[in-house]
Amino acid sequence: MTVLAPLLTAPGPVLVALDFDGTLAPIVPDPTQARALPETAQVLRDLAPKVGAVVIITGRPALTAVEYGGFADVPNLTVLGQYGLERWSGGELSTPPEHPGVAEARTKLPLLLAKAPEGVSVEDKGHALAVHTRRAAEPEVALERLRSILEALAEKAGLVIEPGRLVLELRPPGMDKGKALKAFAAEVGAGAVLVAGDDLGDLAAFAAADELGIPAVKVCSGSDEVAELAKRADVVVDGPAGVVALLRELCEEIS
Repeated sequence: MTVLAPLLTAPGPVLVALDFDGTLAPIVPDPTQARALPETAQVLRDLAPKVGAVVIITGRPALTAVEYGGFADVPNLTVLGQYGLERWSGGELSTPPEHPGVAEARTKLPLLLAKAPEGVSVEDKGHALAVHTRRAAEPEVALERLRSILEALAEKAGLVIEPGRLVLELRPPGMDKGKALKAFAAEVGAGAVLVAGDDLGDLAAFAAADELGIPAVKVCSGSDEVAELAKRADVVVDGPAGVVALLRELCEEIS
């Protein structure tokens, strides 16, 4: 029996909830160069009319995910950016005021990272600041060297640390992918959910899928860097290409 069977016999609309980086777009050394696989937007265009809703829940700013994915003309698509702080739908973006702690961290980070290993970079997401070590000579070592420094800064600024694949992100508290998924599933009256992710931040979405009380299929976009998500998944696929192939299968199977 296909892993998608719980969705094909769902008593209500199917919600497809997807991460972006590592799930629809391959992880690359420079996050500004990340792009969804070329066939992704067309698969979502084909799938969207057949399901209740498609939502992308990402740590990226919502508009960035729309641009990097080529998703502007995908029907029935909502993008919840910054872990759910932002919302893009129908070409309209809603976003809250900036948390004051982000401005404080933005000011202090350059001095704190002055002696960081070469290759460490900061991605300013507006509502969050992500410190990447992927381009450092020893990325794992660099990440651990910076962890306590960034945790102290986050605590002082009233922010939280979101760990990821060779990245530590300072962001406002109060929202995560699990809370965003639960709220959106209730909004659209989901009768079943497929949730796909690749990183530690997606654990909250997996947990939320299990707590919704509806049929759920949890998909891990596999990598060698994060094993925790694979342990919680119903199926592990081969990166973004595997996710797109599974979405294509769902599109062909669902009535």
